[in-house]
Amino acid sequence: MENKTNAHTFHIPVMGIGFTVDTPVKVAHYGITSVLSIAEDKLVEKMREFYSKKLNLPFQSISTKIEDFRAKRITAYLNLLDEITKDKFDELKNSIAEKTTEVEKYMEMLPDFSELKQKFNEFVENNTIKEDVVNWLQKNMTLGAVDVNIMTKLDRVNYRGKEELPTEYNDAHAAMRGFAMSNLNSSVVLSAGMNPRLYSYMENFNDFFPDENMQLKKQIILKVSDFRSAFIQGKFLAKKGLWVSEYRVESGLNCGGHAFATDGYLLGPILEEFKTKRAMLTEEAYQLYKEALKRKNRSYPEQAFEIKITAQGGVGTSEEHQFLLNHYELSSVGWGSPFLLVPEVANVDKTTSDLLRKSEEKDLYLSNISPLGVPFNSLRGNTKDIEKMKIAATGKPGSPCPQRYLLFNTEFTEKPICTASRQYQKLKIEELDAKKLDTATHQKAYNKIIEKACLCAGLTNPALLTNGLVPADTPISVCPGPNMAFFSETVSLKNMVKHIYGKINLVKQDDRPNLFIKELSMYIDYLKNMIGEIKMPVEIKQKRHIQKFKKNLNDGIGYYKNLFSDVKNKFDSIKTNVINDLELLEEKLNNL
Repeated sequence: MENKTNAHTFHIPVMGIGFTVDTPVKVAHYGITSVLSIAEDKLVEKMREFYSKKLNLPFQSISTKIEDFRAKRITAYLNLLDEITKDKFDELKNSIAEKTTEVEKYMEMLPDFSELKQKFNEFVENNTIKEDVVNWLQKNMTLGAVDVNIMTKLDRVNYRGKEELPTEYNDAHAAMRGFAMSNLNSSVVLSAGMNPRLYSYMENFNDFFPDENMQLKKQIILKVSDFRSAFIQGKFLAKKGLWVSEYRVESGLNCGGHAFATDGYLLGPILEEFKTKRAMLTEEAYQLYKEALKRKNRSYPEQAFEIKITAQGGVGTSEEHQFLLNHYELSSVGWGSPFLLVPEVANVDKTTSDLLRKSEEKDLYLSNISPLGVPFNSLRGNTKDIEKMKIAATGKPGSPCPQRYLLFNTEFTEKPICTASRQYQKLKIEELDAKKLDTATHQKAYNKIIEKACLCAGLTNPALLTNGLVPADTPISVCPGPNMAFFSETVSLKNMVKHIYGKINLVKQDDRPNLFIKELSMYIDYLKNMIGEIKMPVEIKQKRHIQKFKKNLNDGIGYYKNLFSDVKNKFDSIKTNVINDLELLEEKLNNL
């Protein structure tokens, strides 16, 4: 399969629902790939209207009263993004002859080892005929991909009145249909684990299968946190004639947003396993894939398509970036949280931006605010949490639940409701009051109930607030990773890219831990908290889980000791500190 090389060795992952919902419009024409969430059809409809008006394009709203409105809204917005990004890219390419600032910006941001950049500089130095330069660049410049993220488990059943709609109208199914029916030539990032029913549904769309030229118009990226899960999911999809073009490995804890912790498996050893088993993964998937396409009477490639391995979570320096690329043979590295301080890229209001700039490690914490029941990286003092506590102080805690996407709890109701909703929290507090607990125990349980936040609104509002579509005091949630503590200034896109490629340094603190050390430290703290919450007597199953978790961490420490001892001319400035940190963390782990 022909595949134009990406212009850059980094990508911008999805952040929340609203932070990157229109990021492709801002960066794709510079060759930078980014990911947006399509979880919220109300938001994408508002953003489609916003950009249509801004660019004087025709707009016709898609009402919630029409059939399949969610998928149609998503398709319409993605088609608009496709049109805008291509138009901006064509405009940039057509201005090459004039050598505009946009062309210079495109070229300047490319890494120095980029063949495109080297060839361009060569043309300029040799005074090559302008027409030849223009033609060559027109053919070789690349547009960043407009990729979309679907959290597979956010697949709420929908209703028309009291009638339950068929499965294909579930949230994730409708989002998948919206993407699959769009004009985009890009990838869907499947995150939050396996959803067999959704994966099987993808067989319905031609764009996921090879065309007559053996091209995949729509590609699949699996966001995973370990090799075993990737292997199982990749083979499941291959049996259906669906090829996974990329496995995107994300740190279980050292990331932004929801943190899907592993059983103590660490990023370095996981990437090592992908590196050593990539050929096996490719071959096994290909055999299943080929047989599936044969059964469907579809064309199949004579050899396996490429499988890319990428990683993200906690990367903060050019040295770490380049090490991951070289040592683990990655195609790209994701940079998320630092881009929250780049107004050209992410939707962040001034209040939140100031909080992020001033944040220290103690301000960035793994919270229990998510109604999903999954640990969620958060920032102390965010405006949504302040609003939540003010409402609780009135005696009526909880959210009115306007968007109703995180409906999973059936403790008190037949139909699922959200644990951040006013309805749930009222019922849960009544249950708590009936227990007649002592004051301290009651307060602890009460705090746990009201801790849940309305993330649907909190993570959607950034895009609306930044673009003036809601009042200026609208509260938002923010979900940076711990790495945010080491970025303390608002910067331009150009300067953030320069930082990624090592031309400038935006991390001023000397005490920033290496990304592997930070993740290990977080896992040890996570294990400590897990042990602290176990009630006596300890069940055999719990004990085995703790032992397995601890063994995996010890194995990871052993791996890192060998890694940092063996790597030549890498991390020289911090190698001694890293070895010392490993010794201290090993002691801390074994004392648990």
